[in-house]
Formats: sequence, C-alpha cells, structure tokens
Amino acid sequence: MLNEIAALILVSGADYLSVFERSQLDALAFLFVRLHDEGIIIAAIFWGLWLFPFGILIIRSSFIPRLLGILLFIAGSAHVISSFTSLLLPPYEHVVDQFAMVLKMGEMPTVFWFIIKGLWPSGITERGK
Repeated sequence: MLNEIAALILVSGADYLSVFERSQLDALAFLFVRLHDEGIIIAAIFWGLWLFPFGILIIRSSFIPRLLGILLFIAGSAHVISSFTSLLLPPYEHVVDQFAMVLKMGEMPTVFWFIIKGLWPSGITERGK
C-alpha cells in the first residue's frame, strides 16, 4: 500500500513538490504504481506456496474431501508458475496466465466447502463439544 500512497502524494500538488516538473512527478507516480504491481506478483508466490501445506493438511484430514487438497496443490502450483513467469519471462506472461487463471480457481471449491459444509465434522454441532 505504501507504493500506492506514494503515487497519490506525488500527484497531490503539495507545495514541497514544486521543485519537480509535472512530467517528473508523473513519471515518479507511474514508477510507484508499477512497483505496487511488481509487489503483488512477488506476494502471489507466497500465496501459492502457502497452499501446499494447506493442501497436505486437507489430504490428511478425515472429514475434508481429499480432492480439495489436490486442487489446492494445483492452484498453488499455478500461482507460483504464473508469478515466476511474470518476473523472469514477461513476454510469455499472458500465455501462461491464460492457463494459470483456470488452475487458480482450484481454491474456490475449498472456500465453498468451508462456507457450506463448515469446519466442524458432522458429529459436532457446537464449538468445543
């Protein structure tokens, strides 16, 4: 968020920024917006990596369908591959993202399962009992 705030400050027209020309301020604001985008790509690597231990926990659980854990592994792999492609091979980013977007949707069944079925096994009706 700091990069977005910096971009907003640069285009705010504050008096202390009068030493810069308008084109310089616009270029700096654009730089901060681009840095924010790159930060999201780096964060997506960690979003994908955390899905691997979560998927292992689901596969080992006795009350959550194992298929959801497998889908989390697929979604995690898609996040990591997509992020590394964006960072290391930008010309191929759009090609990889077309496939990765579909694979990233593997997270959604887990979310819906937790919303609809809930976290507690069928024999437990209240938390702590």
